[in-house]
Amino acid sequence: MQILGIDVGGSGIKAAPVDIGSGTLAADRLRIPTPSPATPKAVIKVIRTQIEHFEWDGPVGVAFPARVKHGVVRTATNISKRFIGMPFADELKKKTGLPTRVVNDADAAGVAEMLHGAGKGLTDLVLVLTVGTGIGSALFINQTLVPNTEFGHVDVRGVVGEVYASDRTRKEKSLSWAKWSRRFQRYLDRLEFLVAPDLIIVGGGVSKPERAREFMPLLKADAELTTAQLGNEAGIVGAAIYAADPTIA
Repeated sequence: MQILGIDVGGSGIKAAPVDIGSGTLAADRLRIPTPSPATPKAVIKVIRTQIEHFEWDGPVGVAFPARVKHGVVRTATNISKRFIGMPFADELKKKTGLPTRVVNDADAAGVAEMLHGAGKGLTDLVLVLTVGTGIGSALFINQTLVPNTEFGHVDVRGVVGEVYASDRTRKEKSLSWAKWSRRFQRYLDRLEFLVAPDLIIVGGGVSKPERAREFMPLLKADAELTTAQLGNEAGIVGAAIYAADPTIA
């Protein structure tokens, strides 16, 4: 079974058909830069372009950078605040004519990692972090998702965690990987104190092998620490899985 997965990020919107059974992309993904400003109208236009590109006429799953409850957007950090209160799933269905489900982007990535990646088969307390434009989080207990956590917003030295230690901050401040890893270490220390996970999976843009080699050896944690196996495709895969089974989130 294939479902179109779409991952709306702060810098790019990525889409590809996903084979649900294997958790793999069934075609090369299409990435389109996230419009600025990322208003509902502009984002929906990109999503419609991606649907047309794949000539898609089936179910669609969308991973979205916000807290999403029952298809309604509840927060907005790296997107337009015009999304707040919008029944985004219903709006997409109206604009595309396709059955659509929307889920928090980090939750989507986490679901993919737990089913097909670094967390497969684990029953421990697992924390998945997606580190890119911001920092998203997904928490699992015995393979069950605790939806809509926002651990990217915990304070680190008086600063919001994702402002202090996201990959965007590394780029904007021209930090070396060594300097950035010290920031990220303080962020991890804070999370371990609050949650005490058994495993931390680091995903998002920083999980690309060439990047992970630069900073992962510099980090320490009481929990086991590893990178996401699905890398930056986890959001696409997880969005498609959620569209097939919305009870997971």
